[in-house]
Amino acid sequence: MFGQADNGVQSMSYDLDDVQASGELIAATLSGPDTYYEYRGQGFGLQFAMAEAFANRMGARLRMEMASDTAQLIAKLSAGDVDLIALELDSTLSNASLRLMPNGWGVRANSSQLASAIVKWWNPDIRQQLLATEQSNKMAANRVRRHMQPALLSRSTGTISRYDAHFIRAAQRIGWDWRLLAAQCYQESGFDPQAVSWAGACGLMQIMPSTGERLGLSRDDLFDPSRNIEAAARYISQLNSTFSDIHNAHERIWFVLAAYNGGTGHIRDAIALAKADDHSSQRWDDVEPYVLALSSPAAYRHPLVQFGYLRGDETVDYVRQIHRRWLSYRGIARPHSSGTHSAKSSSRPSRVRSRSEFMNDSVH
Repeated sequence: MFGQADNGVQSMSYDLDDVQASGELIAATLSGPDTYYEYRGQGFGLQFAMAEAFANRMGARLRMEMASDTAQLIAKLSAGDVDLIALELDSTLSNASLRLMPNGWGVRANSSQLASAIVKWWNPDIRQQLLATEQSNKMAANRVRRHMQPALLSRSTGTISRYDAHFIRAAQRIGWDWRLLAAQCYQESGFDPQAVSWAGACGLMQIMPSTGERLGLSRDDLFDPSRNIEAAARYISQLNSTFSDIHNAHERIWFVLAAYNGGTGHIRDAIALAKADDHSSQRWDDVEPYVLALSSPAAYRHPLVQFGYLRGDETVDYVRQIHRRWLSYRGIARPHSSGTHSAKSSSRPSRVRSRSEFMNDSVH
């Protein structure tokens, strides 16, 4: 079931001066928690961090690509598709078109300038410093620096938060129940407009600065409650359009929330894996196990997977927590008669799979 692309290999002369002239260094690696992965549109992982540090030193921006195995990495390098392999390769690896660097990286045998630059730049202390930073990131991966506010401001009045008016206004624009938007906000920031995550996401709806700029939210306005929520609603609207092939609008909610947390590409990867196993791509319950699976090499190195490793348990828990809190809010807060659309009651079973059950029926 797992196919492998056959890449043609050819000699390619492209060296450091060409990289610097183009302004871009292209590195390839294997996806994984210790090599390279994306979180909310930003790259993480030790090999990514080292490649980025080297690219910065050379005055170039980094573009990271992935391969399914070492053979594909070497084929990409030999074909000139990438400039270096950012992976600690086996020192016994023998290939006429490849030379190994002191940090385990590989470059083309005829890229003498690039090889010399890596040798001159490399110091084992660089790896240790960046490794310490990556380990710190992992320890902080589930943390958001925030001052948690009450999950419900007033049961008697049906007031969820002091930002309800913003949620109602934004939800009207995207056709969501405002209480669902409030439930998502609580999961993101605990209703703290000054919240900042370990990855740099900001404000009530935890928007990355780069994402905010694409949504028309300036860095100066990241912590403004109204504008932060409005930008999040625009992003949700975009995601809703992206997943328009999920025909049931209510079912689509879970795909949109998962993509908001884990990224559209990763959720598309999970959908592709579900389809490959003859499971429905239209139901979140069928796709959810494959989101979880993207934290295992068997899944994130599958030929169908384009975006690699994902901390899938975080994304699945994110969706589940919002769903549960939304159901709670719906039993407390009034829907308001101002035209806000309310999604229909969930048809999803209340029971959620255990991790052990998932492991038994996950990717074959």
